[in-house]
Amino acid sequence: MLTIGEFSRLTHLSIRTLRRYHEAGLLEPAHVDPSSGYRYYDPAQIPGAQVISRLRELDVPLADVRRILLTSDPTVRAHLVGEHLQRLQDQLSRTQAAVASLRRLLRPEPAGVDVELRPAPARRVAAVRGTVTHQEVLSWYAGAMAELDAVIDTPTGPAGGLYDNALFSQGRGDVLVYVPVAAPVPDLGRVHGTELPPAELAVTVHPGTHDTIDVTYGELGRWVADHALAVAGPVRETYLVGPRDTPASEEWRTEIGWPVFRVADTGPRPA
Repeated sequence: MLTIGEFSRLTHLSIRTLRRYHEAGLLEPAHVDPSSGYRYYDPAQIPGAQVISRLRELDVPLADVRRILLTSDPTVRAHLVGEHLQRLQDQLSRTQAAVASLRRLLRPEPAGVDVELRPAPARRVAAVRGTVTHQEVLSWYAGAMAELDAVIDTPTGPAGGLYDNALFSQGRGDVLVYVPVAAPVPDLGRVHGTELPPAELAVTVHPGTHDTIDVTYGELGRWVADHALAVAGPVRETYLVGPRDTPASEEWRTEIGWPVFRVADTGPRPA
């Protein structure tokens, strides 16, 4: 038998931590002296203590650690650990995106964006439409594009999407992703044929990873506020080069179209 001090040295868990794990029912001593209250551990408990230590290093809550330890089915145990690892990966992705955006925003002299005012004619597309939350957009988009790829063999241009203002302002809104087609397509599953209405757009291109696309949105919005009259309507994205084309994120190019009201230039106005 090992004293709590000896067990602490062997497992690199502090005595205070071992006491807390005992109280939580995670790692009970092999024996507790009834008169002194001293805790004693069996050397066979060392691997279990190390597993607990690794799970806690991954910020697995104590309640979840207990569930994992009490589960005898290795498949269920692997699923529980996998769920937490995915949560950590999602959190890491959000942190990386926030860091990238902040670094871009904190540049001493922001580069700004090149903007073009451009009419977008009506066009025939095959599309999938849905109402999603901001957190669901990426996974929903991947599923929708997989359905479009399964139905449309030869699109006539790059894929795109229309994103309702409510998605950004309220965290939930309508999304329509599409690929342009030459001829009408039959409805199949969620895929349906439709026509995008014509629009006047202020257009810029976001280069690279989507982690900082919010900054490009902000720069385009600022340009529109200074130079044009924004109108109600979904923002349009066109994926000139994206993850479906290359895994190299530095090569991605996403065109953002902000709907505006434009009138013909009639020359200088009188003072």
